[in-house]
Amino acid sequence: MEGPYIRIEETGTVLPLRSEVMTVGRGRGVDIRLDDPSVSRLHAELVRRGPYVYVVDLGLSRNGTRVNGRPIARRVLEDGDVVSFGAARCRLGGIPREDVDPDVELRRAVAPELTRREIDVLTSLCRPALSDEAFVAPATAREIATDLVVTEAAVKQHLLRLYQKFRIPEGANRRTRLANEVIALGLVRPLPPVQVPPQGGRPTEPARRPDGSRPGTPPQPRQPTAPGQPTAPGRRAS
Repeated sequence: MEGPYIRIEETGTVLPLRSEVMTVGRGRGVDIRLDDPSVSRLHAELVRRGPYVYVVDLGLSRNGTRVNGRPIARRVLEDGDVVSFGAARCRLGGIPREDVDPDVELRRAVAPELTRREIDVLTSLCRPALSDEAFVAPATAREIATDLVVTEAAVKQHLLRLYQKFRIPEGANRRTRLANEVIALGLVRPLPPVQVPPQGGRPTEPARRPDGSRPGTPPQPRQPTAPGQPTAPGRRAS
C-alpha cells in the first residue's frame, strides 16, 4: 500500500490515511472507528501533511492516547510506531524513514516560565501517567496536596494559574489535557523507582548460635560450672 496507513491490531484491518485529517474514536461518525469501551466517541485525530503524519489527542477521553507506551498530546509519528487510543492498539506504516527525532512534538515553541512550586505541582500531577502501568488519570488536587504537604486549596490555585499559562481551556478532563501538554513539552520526566523496604520495615535478624551469639561476633565464653550445679544438655562439667 502506498502512502501512510494505520493497522488496527485487534482486527488486522488496514486503512490508508488519504485525507489530511482523519478522526479516531468509537462514535459512528468518525473516520477510523474502534469498537472498544475505553475509546471515546471522538478520541483523537490523525493529521497528514504530505508523507508525514502526526497524532493529536483531543483531551476528551479519560483514557488518553499513547505512542509506544508514552502519553502524548501531539506527536509526529514514525514508521512502525504503536499508537494506543485507550486500550485499542494501532500500528502506523508507510511513513518515510528519515533523520527525524522521534520525540519531536508539534507544540508551542516556548514553554511558559514556571516557579519552583509550579514545577513541583506538575511533577506530582503527572507522576501516575509516567508510571509503567497502563494509562491512569493524573493525580487529583487532593493527592497532589498530600504529596506536597500543602492544602488542597493551594493546589487548586496553582492549577488555575497553570491552566492559564499553558492555555488549557475550560472543559472536561482539564487536568489530563494539562498533563499531556506538560509531558509533550518534556517538562516532566519519569522518576526513578522507589526502593520499598521489606514488610514491617525491619531487616531480617540473622539466626543466633546455640550459645545465643549472632554470626559475625565472637562466640561467648563458657562459664565454669559450680560443683553440684546441673550442666546444660551436651555440656560436661570440668
